[in-house]
Amino acid sequence: MAFSNPLKMIENNIEVPKSLQGITRIADNEMNPEWLGLTDRDRDIIWKAVKDLYRTGAYPALSICIRRHGEILLNRSIGHAKGNGPGETGEKVIATPDTPFCLFSASKAITAMLIHLLEERNEINLLNPVSFYVPEFAAHGKKRITVQQILSHRAGIASFKDIDPEVLFDHDAIMNLIYEAEPTNVHGRELAYHALTGGYVLGELVQRVTGESIAEFLRKNVQEPMGMRNFNYGCPEEIYPEVATNYLTGFPITFPVKQIIKRVLGAELATAIELSNDPRFYQQIIPAGNITATAEECSRFFQCLLSGGEYESKRIFQPVTIERAVREVSATELDRTLFLPMRYSAGMMLGNYPVGLYGPASPHAYGHIGLTNNFCWADPERMISVSLLTSGNPLVGTHFPRLVMLLTTISRRCKKVFKK
Repeated sequence: MAFSNPLKMIENNIEVPKSLQGITRIADNEMNPEWLGLTDRDRDIIWKAVKDLYRTGAYPALSICIRRHGEILLNRSIGHAKGNGPGETGEKVIATPDTPFCLFSASKAITAMLIHLLEERNEINLLNPVSFYVPEFAAHGKKRITVQQILSHRAGIASFKDIDPEVLFDHDAIMNLIYEAEPTNVHGRELAYHALTGGYVLGELVQRVTGESIAEFLRKNVQEPMGMRNFNYGCPEEIYPEVATNYLTGFPITFPVKQIIKRVLGAELATAIELSNDPRFYQQIIPAGNITATAEECSRFFQCLLSGGEYESKRIFQPVTIERAVREVSATELDRTLFLPMRYSAGMMLGNYPVGLYGPASPHAYGHIGLTNNFCWADPERMISVSLLTSGNPLVGTHFPRLVMLLTTISRRCKKVFKK
């Protein structure tokens, strides 16, 4: 027997079974919540909020991992990695906590930390112009745009204009488009989210400075030292069948939202999601949007940042590097791409007060969201690192109140340990 969504004739969602037990998987590495300053009831209430979110039908698969004081409080999944999209028939594959998801724009936080790592090693200076490292970037008035401006979405090259989506599979063609782009502002005064362009610039910068691809740099400096099977741009051919399939869910996208999305991504949302399921997508390096990882791996990475850059006695980043990476670049202001009030650091989306991206009263939280319902963040006041990964990509839908409730519940149940 299925849970019936009264708006299913409008929303492009899945049918949800009345009992979630058969499609739920719980990892065996969860700690006793009392050891982490919570109660069993706290964890149960958070888990109920997760299940309520899944029951909206917006997500064929959902995976969540929450660490508190460095230990795993919750590491669970619900749904199907493949075969259970809206109207889909055929073999269904149950998602597990080990299922990798595409992080989409949450990849930007990891890419940014690699740039900060280069600065830590005195191989780049964020205040230098990008053209100092990539001379071709100087064309059409971009000579003085700095690395810092790229990281903080103030470079004036926010989006591609009506590109052929196939160009995403041609790195040289993408870079030529960026080199030929004319900036809308070169002084850093205009905040406009760079959905794809900035990531390609940062990836090229790593290539020029280190002589190796950003994927190789990530592998050597983060993925392997932290013992991660996934956590890199794209994925190996043998892992691709395990990656959760992405689906367009929620209400149909109409004017003017449809035009805004096309402006942000350079393509319609349905096209972007279709491309994200193409095997070629996972053979590319798209620094702004195609890292694949499990929720536990993302939580592990943000726990490393929360722990001052150390993981199991291995030094990944210096503490000062993290401080620089999460420091606010400017106060909350309207993002001219997203049309939302946003706070950024040099690479991270920041929380806010009284309400922000990561729940209420989280002004010191830092992380990133990804198209459209992936949330990865750390909150130093609550000593939590959280990753919520989903395979549904609703922009507008009945899921939204439940999503807000989940973020709120995590913040309220994981009470502040101290105030910064």
